[in-house]
Amino acid sequence: MISIALVGDRSPTVRAHTRIPLVLDALRESEGLDLDVYWVPTPAAEDPEALRGFDGIWLVPGSPYRSEAGGVAAARAARVEGIPFLGTCGGFQHAMLEFARDVCGLTTALHTENGSPDDSTGAELIVPLACSLAGHEAAVELTPGSLAERLLGTARTVERYHCSYGLSPAYLDLLTSCGLRFTGHDESGEVRVAELPGHPFYLATLFQPELASEAPHPLIRGFAQAVVRNSAALRR
Repeated sequence: MISIALVGDRSPTVRAHTRIPLVLDALRESEGLDLDVYWVPTPAAEDPEALRGFDGIWLVPGSPYRSEAGGVAAARAARVEGIPFLGTCGGFQHAMLEFARDVCGLTTALHTENGSPDDSTGAELIVPLACSLAGHEAAVELTPGSLAERLLGTARTVERYHCSYGLSPAYLDLLTSCGLRFTGHDESGEVRVAELPGHPFYLATLFQPELASEAPHPLIRGFAQAVVRNSAALRR
């Protein structure tokens, strides 16, 4: 039995949340995986014990989260403990917050959807996109040899979005210098995919692979397979 935590505030009004069970069923059927999946609300994820014992963590869409701290804590647990991690849409955004704060030392990094501080000392890391991508499809160019490119088997893909916030380009050099790799960009060069080399599986996408018409999306399949591999390696 492979256990995966779906960290997010489950709601029937969030399309991704209604799609994820269908994607997981498709994974069970196509890959023959015995998946045990639990939804963990973001306030619960603030407790370090809430995610202990899971083989994989998927930080799902649906921001603003009820607890920004819980979303950040989930990304931190996956990164620090070497747990295979997939972050999609809001998951991407909070993974970037965690990395900026905890690895790069940018402790004032902000998600502007969650509000800015009263003073001007905050670093606006996650900012409104120049054009909202809510309900849109758009092309993504992938870096050759990257994890995303290998899983998709192509250097260009068209993906579905439902977001209005993304990573500020002002902090790309800082995040890159600290080890994060940006491997997917839109046609104007804006970041859409991030990876962490040396991790068992760490992939964050601003787009939502769970909305793909054909399930399971290759990136989600790759995540599930990595969860299985890593779990088996740890139990040897």
